[in-house]
Amino acid sequence: MEHYYTEKPRSEVKEINFSYEIKGIRLDFVSVSGVFAFGDRIDKATQLLIENYRPSGASNFVLDVGCGFGPISLFIKRRYPHIQMTGVDINERAVKYAKINAKKNDLNIEYLKSDLYEELRGRLFGDIVSNPPIAAGKALNTRLIAEARSHLMKNGALWLVAYHNKGGETLKKIMLDVFGNAEDIEKSGGIRVYRSVLAD
Repeated sequence: MEHYYTEKPRSEVKEINFSYEIKGIRLDFVSVSGVFAFGDRIDKATQLLIENYRPSGASNFVLDVGCGFGPISLFIKRRYPHIQMTGVDINERAVKYAKINAKKNDLNIEYLKSDLYEELRGRLFGDIVSNPPIAAGKALNTRLIAEARSHLMKNGALWLVAYHNKGGETLKKIMLDVFGNAEDIEKSGGIRVYRSVLAD
């Protein structure tokens, strides 16, 4: 069975073109089958993360892990043009369409096919943001959080979003174990935005 975190989706390619506005910023997208979250709108969890993200200021380099077709990285780049945005996804179709959407909105973003941080060895970021693939299992999401430490600059932050009762509570506990801190930045409709800061 194929998932949105399948490396090489073989499902039929179906596209949906749509525009979406968050905090007064409107962007144009092509959403595609086999990539999270196929449809004609931005999913609620992703939107909550976009609405509440604020740069830590540790560095202008920001990483979107599991970028999908690009909504988080695209909205952040448009809102904070000085940021050097990178997006990674294991799904090669996701990376292809993230690049299409960046070009569509005239935004300069680096997108790479990567299993989490594999293609980013030695690179550091001021913030790492993600709507993590809960369905991929605890082991992968633990890696996403634990390995973030070695890719963050001091005082940089890891931002995650999830439904608290559908895996989010576990994510927050792992963040607390790894970083020694984890706070709820926002709560809405069962969804929470969590942030951990690399303090040492």
